This record gives sequence, C-alpha cells and structure tokens, in this order.
Amino acid sequence: MSIPTLVDAFRADDGITAVVGAGGKKTLMQRLSMALEQPIVTATVRIPPIAPWVETLAFTDEPVEIVRGTTDWPVGVLAGTDGPDRRLGYPPSTVDAIGAVGHPVLVKADGARMRRFKAPGPDEPQLPDTSARVVWVASIGVVGSPLSADLVHRPERVAALTGRPMGDLLTIDDLAVVATHPRGGRKLVPDDAEYIICLNMVDDPPSAETAHSVAARITAIDPALTVVLTSLIADDPIVGVY
Repeated sequence: MSIPTLVDAFRADDGITAVVGAGGKKTLMQRLSMALEQPIVTATVRIPPIAPWVETLAFTDEPVEIVRGTTDWPVGVLAGTDGPDRRLGYPPSTVDAIGAVGHPVLVKADGARMRRFKAPGPDEPQLPDTSARVVWVASIGVVGSPLSADLVHRPERVAALTGRPMGDLLTIDDLAVVATHPRGGRKLVPDDAEYIICLNMVDDPPSAETAHSVAARITAIDPALTVVLTSLIADDPIVGVY
C-alpha cells in the first residue's frame, strides 16, 4: 500500500485547516505550509513567530487585502505582536473571511504551552465556522507517562474526561478517549467539518507499535474517523493512515 503525502493525508489542499491539540501543531503547520501551493498561515490564538515558515509576513488589520495582493508565497497574516515570542491571531470570523479568498489556510486554533497532550479549556478551541477540517494533534510519547503538568496541558481536564487520577500513567485508552470525546479533541468541531486525528512523534519502532494500538482503539470507538500517524522530524513524515 502506498503512503500518501502529508498534504494528501490531511486533505489540506483547499479550505481552512484548523490545527488544535498538543505535541506537534506548529511543526505540522510549518511542514504543510512548505508542501502546499500558495498557502496562508494564521491563527485565532497566540502563536510563536512564523517568519521562518513564510515568504510574506504582515501584521495587519486588513488581512484579506494583504492576501489578495500577495505574490510571494506562503503568506502569513497576523493581528500583531505580544512580546518577542508571541504573535496575536484574529477572531474566527476574520479567518472565515481570509478563507473565502480561495487559498488553503492553516490556522492555529488553540494553545498548549509546549506540552505534548491536552484537553481543551472552557474557551477553546477558537475554530472558524467555515473550517473544512479540524486536525487534533497528540504526541504518542505520553503513553506510559504520568498525568501531570510536566507533559500535559490542563491535566485536570484530561483526568475529568478519562477518570484517570492525577499522577497515574496515561494509557492507550486514555489517548483514544480524549481524541474521540465531544469535550476533548472533537470539542466545537463544526458539523460539516472533517475531524482528523494526528498521532505524532512516531519516531521509532516502539512508538510505532503504541501508535498503531491507539489508532486501532480510536477506530474501534468510531470507525468513520481518520487517524494519521506522523514522524514530523522525518523526511517522509507519514507513518500510516487509518
């Protein structure tokens, strides 16, 4: 069986792709921006600097006009800066307008504070209504690690969804539950948007074995879901697709 490209695996070649979760969001967006034709990179939340990803970068109140006038791609449009290491995104409605221009849009739609796994907070995610797809990212490396703030953003919310006590080791089932839960990875996904799960950091045979087990559990819960296994540090980042 042939392995799809990164763009094909996430079907990201048109419309708005909103990326949420933890454990590889920024890297996935960067790699997709390099692989797509004429993509737009933006956010509805704070985002680290994206200048290395794009040929054109504008901090602007008129992102649609910037995109329409761009000749050098990829283009990044953001609302402003928030200190040296954070940039400001737009309201979801503004990203809807950006998406209407007709180019593929990559949008960071929640935060994780550099952790590798999370459940969304009360005001998350900030998804554009016209998102064509929502990609939820999690690092497979959290399986077997303690449920704590060291690796997990908002660990108390993960505990509430899974019933896993704080400090206990996270399991394959825990990842599958959060990935499929309506208050987990699927929270606020628009009815007409596709939901795709990205299990990242599948970087060696042991992590691949774990990732395949998690993917099998997810698809047992909901056979209609797409699960993509990735090693985003690899030249060929797609490990498998369920």
